[in-house]
Amino acid sequence: MISYENLIFKIPRESEDYENCSDFVIGSIESIIHSAIKARMNKIVINTNLKLGLPMENINKIAGPFVEAWAYQTFYEIYQDKNNAYKLINVEAVERLHMADIVLQFQRKREIESGVTADIDVKATAEDIENSGKSPNITSYSRIRTAYIKDPDYIFVVLSLKHKVYSTRNSETGLMDGIMEIVDYNAYDLKYLASNDISYNPALGTGQIQIRDIHYVGKQCRTAWEFCQLLDKKYLNSERRDFDQWLALAHKNEWVKEDV
Repeated sequence: MISYENLIFKIPRESEDYENCSDFVIGSIESIIHSAIKARMNKIVINTNLKLGLPMENINKIAGPFVEAWAYQTFYEIYQDKNNAYKLINVEAVERLHMADIVLQFQRKREIESGVTADIDVKATAEDIENSGKSPNITSYSRIRTAYIKDPDYIFVVLSLKHKVYSTRNSETGLMDGIMEIVDYNAYDLKYLASNDISYNPALGTGQIQIRDIHYVGKQCRTAWEFCQLLDKKYLNSERRDFDQWLALAHKNEWVKEDV
């Protein structure tokens, strides 16, 4: 009888310096955001013709694209300085259906490479709206599971940006300008999130990987293979999924070495 335990898996094996590269990327990203906030480059001004200002009770519904655009601009301005202290050598905004929002590449001397690349998923949360963005969908289960098979050194970073919004009257137009201000941040390597902080939502396609509470996340270092097994466990423990469904995905995405 076929079971998970007797399958022959394709086991990803990351480079020995993966953890160092992950720490380097996370530290660089957080340092860039920190510097932008400290330099007061953390405001997004939204001009409208609304005399009473932005609809504050629903502002979280439109915040995501603005915050994502701010993050991209912040990284891109660093990249434009070819001698930047972070050794950021490339910044790309990716298409909407991509798993991430931004791709960053840093120069870093390694045994077999001269750089490290990370996919960045930007998540916006409101400081003054309770539970805003608390448990975001991150990405499709099958897509992220497959990503680590294709590239065991894949670095997927969740960048949580907390914002607050207020309105101020424009002295020239007499209208209300909305000010969206980035006030806090955290960056996480998805592979290193504590097991209890990762949840599986069976809705939508093969299901979505979620973070239970993006404001309170623990770190647990593990290998790419251990992470794949953790994702499989989350999937198989769902009441709406079964082993046959998982096995079909495993064959389709070539997670196992041979047909059984």
